[in-house]
Amino acid sequence: MRLSSFASTQTAKEKWDLLSAVCLERKPVIARNLLPIEKEVLSMAQKMEYRLSLKSDHEIQLEKDRERQERIKQGDADDSDMDQASLNSAQDFEDASVEELSKFPFADRITEADKEKDQKSLDRMLDRHLLLVVRQKLGTSSVWILPQGQRQEGETMRQAAERVLAESFDGKVQSRFLGNAPCGFYKYKYPKHIREQDGNSIGAKVVYHYIAPVRK
Repeated sequence: MRLSSFASTQTAKEKWDLLSAVCLERKPVIARNLLPIEKEVLSMAQKMEYRLSLKSDHEIQLEKDRERQERIKQGDADDSDMDQASLNSAQDFEDASVEELSKFPFADRITEADKEKDQKSLDRMLDRHLLLVVRQKLGTSSVWILPQGQRQEGETMRQAAERVLAESFDGKVQSRFLGNAPCGFYKYKYPKHIREQDGNSIGAKVVYHYIAPVRK
């Protein structure tokens, strides 16, 4: 028997289960806190940028206002200086902006879901990536994995993924598939005692589809 014929015969005998899995990810909602080294680098970069940057319109107006005030104090001001002095200065605008900022209520980074340790809520750990995992039975073990299920006859891989997702939430989930193409692939062989049984597949080929939750 030729080698190519032998390989074809072996391939024909191999039977794999085709599984579709979903990777449902909530992206970070807020930026994470900087590490100490990152804060040092940021501070250094800001100082360098300030030293090398040109003055803004606001900074130029502040200088003009100071020069006008000096002329008024020395008695060298003309009518235009007096007219401008009666208007709101750049310093007045800056003080009003600082006051408005001080009244702005910043949201807490720690949500109620964080405090209650609600691991089923999307409103937790806002600065982290969250992935949906479910407990499923693989063989005799129960493990935490991405939701997955075997493709049924007549289904496309995406249709199988949509069904798996709906079954995981009893149809109550708002999400969006980001395309038909899978985002990943993985295959593994079943334990030897399962593979040796007649009619059993030798392993599983898992195709992953990327999904984003739709937030109201």
